[in-house]
Amino acid sequence: MPINRKILAVIPVRWSSVRFPGKPIADILGKPMVQWVSEQAQKASLVNEVVIATDDKRIYDVVLGFGGNAVMTSQSHQSGTDRVAEVVRNLECDIVVNIQGDEPLIPPENIDLVIEPLLARGDLSVSTLKIAIHNPSEMLDPDICKVVVDNAGCALYFTRAPIPYKRDFDYIDETCSDTKINSNQRILGFKHIGIYAYRKSFLPQFLNMKVSKLENSEKLEQLRILENRYLIQLVETKQNSIGVDRPEDIDKVIKAMNGKN
Repeated sequence: MPINRKILAVIPVRWSSVRFPGKPIADILGKPMVQWVSEQAQKASLVNEVVIATDDKRIYDVVLGFGGNAVMTSQSHQSGTDRVAEVVRNLECDIVVNIQGDEPLIPPENIDLVIEPLLARGDLSVSTLKIAIHNPSEMLDPDICKVVVDNAGCALYFTRAPIPYKRDFDYIDETCSDTKINSNQRILGFKHIGIYAYRKSFLPQFLNMKVSKLENSEKLEQLRILENRYLIQLVETKQNSIGVDRPEDIDKVIKAMNGKN
């Protein structure tokens, strides 16, 4: 697909984290995690430039140390989207991709995939990704955001609860069962993968929206977009990624990297 618009990937990262302070510069096989994310983003064929946005000088210095493009931002931001919006305010670009800084194995193909709807549809402001859930325990996990879409693939709702609720299916029974499930045959729902592509012109509008009731309840900022009646296009991917929430997750990432090698 030819590129006739500038596409900027922004990786918002911060030092503060209840479960893992300093997470962006945690060492993974000799590199800080944020460097792995940046290098994966640079492999995306539709991305023109990668910027790392941070509120901490320690992270800023590490990024400059490995030759990355870093920008200091305010410490008062409540969300990654707010941080992204500050960065792109004075930068020339048409489409902005918000990439989470704690996914060192994010597939470059997923980055291209989330951009494509905005290149294809001029009336669309936001797109993101979903992946099929086959495991009942994932449907019950409140740390995993689920999404349901309409017939056009646009989001109806995001939630931490099991959705759509299957009245005749016992999640707990299946979770405790030793029965092997053919994962190619049964899709229980869809997990939301937290990468977003925005039209740059949409971001100032997002900043002017008040924190919504549903967003505050679920702690999911994308609900603010839905409550203000904007469409969010979902694209299905087959490639998952490993998010690093706690120090012990680093071992999972290293095992995955060693497996690929």
